[in-house]
Parts: sequence; structure tokens; C-alpha cells
Amino acid sequence: MSSPIQLAHGPYLIHRIPPTRPFVWLSQAWADLKHHPKPSLAYGLLVSSMGAIVLLFNNHPYMIAGSLTTFLLVGPLMAVGLCELSRRRELGEQPSFEDSLRALRHNRRGLLGFANRLVALGIGWMLLSAIFMQAVMGSAGPPLAATVWGGAWSMLGADHVLAYLGLWAALSAVVFCISVVSIPMILDLNADAGTAIKTSLRVTVCDLPAMLVWALLILLMVAVGFASGLLGLVLIYPLLGHATWHAYRELVH
Repeated sequence: MSSPIQLAHGPYLIHRIPPTRPFVWLSQAWADLKHHPKPSLAYGLLVSSMGAIVLLFNNHPYMIAGSLTTFLLVGPLMAVGLCELSRRRELGEQPSFEDSLRALRHNRRGLLGFANRLVALGIGWMLLSAIFMQAVMGSAGPPLAATVWGGAWSMLGADHVLAYLGLWAALSAVVFCISVVSIPMILDLNADAGTAIKTSLRVTVCDLPAMLVWALLILLMVAVGFASGLLGLVLIYPLLGHATWHAYRELVH
């Protein structure tokens, strides 16, 4: 690991890391999960239940947009408890699920500020979806009755589907960039949302190769979770949440 890079604004240092470090974070996350399996897997069950909404409302474009957006935006916030479990393990504690929930009261202002930004992104995504449907179909969306039986995708061409997924991929990229280390910073350093987001963006720029690997791993693991009928998310989500803590500990000084 090379010398840390001094941030232009703020007291935090960012470390340059090799692209393979995300695999180390996952191995550390596995150790955390084995240390306190019950509270960790409880978060996995919660997120898996949320994922069921995505699979349930998969006919109408607005349902797809809303359910995917909810899952994408709420997911980072639910990692607060998992980061708290990892933090307390570093202190030699054996926290329970209830202990991890107390982290939500630790820095309410920072967490609410971050949540508000995620909500703004979600609203922007819904507006873009409506504009897209208006441009493609001449209306804000196909009738609900038609899509319940026929499916939204059957009413769109392949190029339209790719464009729609491209919009969602862009939203996913933005959420990833602003949340790489935001939640752990807000929890551990009492950072405000703006500082945490700026630090996450600078981490993404300074360690772009590692961040690309990390983003690809997250994408593949979440895809496996959905492909397994959401059962895989019970294990995958806590692993990603714990790994987020270890990423923060290594990237931000």
C-alpha cells in the first residue's frame, strides 16, 4: 500500500489500494458473519423480503421502477446495522441484533441527510422513467390492466428495454459512488452526509480500479442472490454490509 493521499478539503486521508483488495474485504466479512451469524443473517432475511417486492411487482414499468428503486436506495441504509456489528467486533464485543439497531440513533442527522439524498435520487429516477415512457409510448406508461396480463417488456422493443435498463444502471452507479464509505463514516466519525458523500466520491476516483472490481463483485453477487430466488441474498447481503465496513477502514484514515 502506498502513502495516503491528502484530501484537498477535509481532514481525511485516502489510501491507494490494489484492485484485488475487495476480495480481502469479503473474506473479512465472512469472518464477521461467522462471529455473529444470527444478527447478520437477520439483516439478510429483511433484505430478501424486500427483494420479493421486486419479483412480485414485475409487470408494469412503474412497478418495476418503484420496486427496484426502493431496493437500491434502502439497501445502503440497512447496512448501518451490519457496519455496527463489525465495528463492535473490532472492540471485542459480541453484539446482538438489538445492539446493532442502536446505531440508527448514533448520528441521526448524518443518516437522515444521506437518506434524503437517496430519496432525491429515487424521485429523479421516477421522473426519468416517466419521460422515457412518454417518449417511447406516447404516454407516461402502458395501461395497468394491459401489463398485468401481457407484461411490460412485451410492449417494449429490445432497444427500449436496453435503454430503460441503462437508465437504472446509471442510477446504480451514482448510488454506488456516493455510498462507498458514506455509511461507515457517518457511523464511526459522526460525519455529516455531505462530507461522507464527498469522501466516497474521492475514494471512487483515487481507487478507480479497485472500485470497478468492487462494483462488479456487488453486481454479480446480487444477481446470484436474485437468481437463487432470493435465498442467496440472506447470506450475500450481510457479507456485502460487513465488507463495506472493512472497505472504509482500509480506504479512509
